[in-house]
Amino acid sequence: MKTAVISGGAGGLGQALSRRLQSDGWRVVLLDLDTSALEETATQVPVDCDLTDSVQLSSAVNSILASSSSVDLVIYNAGITQIGAFAETPDATHRKVFEVNYFAAVAMARGFQEAIRASKGTHLAISSVAGFAPLYLRAAYAASKHALEGFFGSLRSEESAFGVRTLIAAPSFVATNIGNDERQTDGIARPGSASDGIDYMTPDDAARIILRGLAKGTPLIPVGRVARLSWLVNRLSPRLFQRMMERNIKGV
Repeated sequence: MKTAVISGGAGGLGQALSRRLQSDGWRVVLLDLDTSALEETATQVPVDCDLTDSVQLSSAVNSILASSSSVDLVIYNAGITQIGAFAETPDATHRKVFEVNYFAAVAMARGFQEAIRASKGTHLAISSVAGFAPLYLRAAYAASKHALEGFFGSLRSEESAFGVRTLIAAPSFVATNIGNDERQTDGIARPGSASDGIDYMTPDDAARIILRGLAKGTPLIPVGRVARLSWLVNRLSPRLFQRMMERNIKGV
């Protein structure tokens, strides 16, 4: 039985990905800060882990490697959003967004690198439209997702020699926490909780598209209508994309 590891596994998208993978015969290990609400079964293993804590992450990785015959897929899904003007965002907040959205994924990739090489498996990074285009009032978030895409896009070239696939999925707005916008004073909030998004997708629909792209080995998977249009328009005319984005998000 193949094993997939999903960070942010207790969230809406993590759970949707887990359900679909299990239905296809996978064993899934779910990493998150708090997995107490998740049931442990023969095909689902919840693991509490603060990915930004190097000791906790190392312990979790070693435990997973010791209990798995192989690790065939790592999905880098953990993340936070941050909504607010750059002028009002402290440096510490900017760094926190990067610690969760970028550096934790990099540390996970290092931890599972040899196992993925051994299985000729797949790294799958969950980015965002904000990973290839600007997004109003989300400078820190967009920067972290641009960094994520830059890292995994570059890693693809290095790891392909070992038979490893490195894919990036870029959803638009996924409704994982609508109505649960418990934004902190520094603007940090749960992913999928923003009230200014457009054309929200359900986690199940997003998971279906992501895993279809995984099956095809698509290097960049735009997830949903808005993501596909955003990728195309931004590629053809970044200036037009910025005007359209500001009109829809900013309301100008």
